[in-house]
Amino acid sequence: MDRMVGTVARGLRTPIMQEGDNLVEIVVDTVLKASEVEGFPIKDRDIVAITESVVARTQGNFADINAISTDIKSKFGDETLGVIFPILSRNRFATCLQGIAKGMKKIILMLQYPADEVGNQLVTIDDLDEKGINPWTDVLTEKQFRDLFGYRKHPFTGLDYIEYYKSLVEEAGAECEIILSNDPRTILEYTKNVLTCDIHSRKRTKRILKSNGGKKVYGLDDILTQPVNGSGYNEEYGLLGSNKATEDTVKLFPRDCQPTVEKIQEILKEKTGKTVEVMIYGDGAFKDPVGKIWELADPVVSPAYTKGLEGVPNEIKIKYIADNEFPHLKGEELKKAISQYIKEKKSDLVGDRLSLGTTPRRLTDLIGTLCDLTSGSGDKGTPVVYIQGYFDSYISK
Repeated sequence: MDRMVGTVARGLRTPIMQEGDNLVEIVVDTVLKASEVEGFPIKDRDIVAITESVVARTQGNFADINAISTDIKSKFGDETLGVIFPILSRNRFATCLQGIAKGMKKIILMLQYPADEVGNQLVTIDDLDEKGINPWTDVLTEKQFRDLFGYRKHPFTGLDYIEYYKSLVEEAGAECEIILSNDPRTILEYTKNVLTCDIHSRKRTKRILKSNGGKKVYGLDDILTQPVNGSGYNEEYGLLGSNKATEDTVKLFPRDCQPTVEKIQEILKEKTGKTVEVMIYGDGAFKDPVGKIWELADPVVSPAYTKGLEGVPNEIKIKYIADNEFPHLKGEELKKAISQYIKEKKSDLVGDRLSLGTTPRRLTDLIGTLCDLTSGSGDKGTPVVYIQGYFDSYISK
């Protein structure tokens, strides 16, 4: 009988992992036990993916608001600080903001509008059109924003983020002034000391600020790049990719991940004789059509992966070939023709009409997104995802 199933992604349940646990041992044991209990064989080019959260937890990569505050003051002192382009998130930024504001005299908080970098809306673009506001040129004070749009709550969290972020700064003991602008140069009219909190556009923002008179300019990726009073750290990403852990601590993005994925691959090879690819994943890279939120709040989808996951897919578009090359064929004849086409495809189809619509994004971004959607971030309890058949095609037996 012909094979009827292609790619399969399984969320694997593990013990709840804590600081000091042997992640490599837990992952390997989980995969082997799942294979035995669920009855699936381990094969070459299967994929084991581990969520970044449990990697950071087992590393003990945490920091509290005091560590954040100490690092901020070491870079900026305690005078007025411009904090620009944060995403609107209780999980991703609220605790960081408390640490940033603690011990500072004044925070100028500059928000993007109508939405933050990952799509969380303060207002809609239609609201701006109705009021005649140009988000690329118009700068709004908090009062002007309120006069135009009133108090708006986020559809998913029920928070008015302007009010929420301002209260966090004030509770930390600093004065807070809020402005809204999409031009990073706007903040320089208020202060030359700037912490830019954007994720994927941070390099450009820093460049613009520095070339237009910014004196002390840092990003979230420059905060906690080394331990502060024994805190966790991330030498490459700093506070980027951090999540709220408790009311006054954050879990940082994991560090030193490459040895972990390579060790898991090595042990699985020893125990099964198969070469399984391994990766660590964070946020998937997709956009929600209802809330308009782009999910990727981590600096990268995958901070570490084995060599077999490098590159992009090299696939033909079956329906395009069927419609354009073999419109006269049906049934078994069409199947044989398509199969032969796949066998004879070029090793690099980038730009070729045959790959039209196959979306050749990086493998780690595609697989990481699949894993994020499979494991979720709630109560499923499956921080390890096991994928089979991802590299198979229509002709795979």
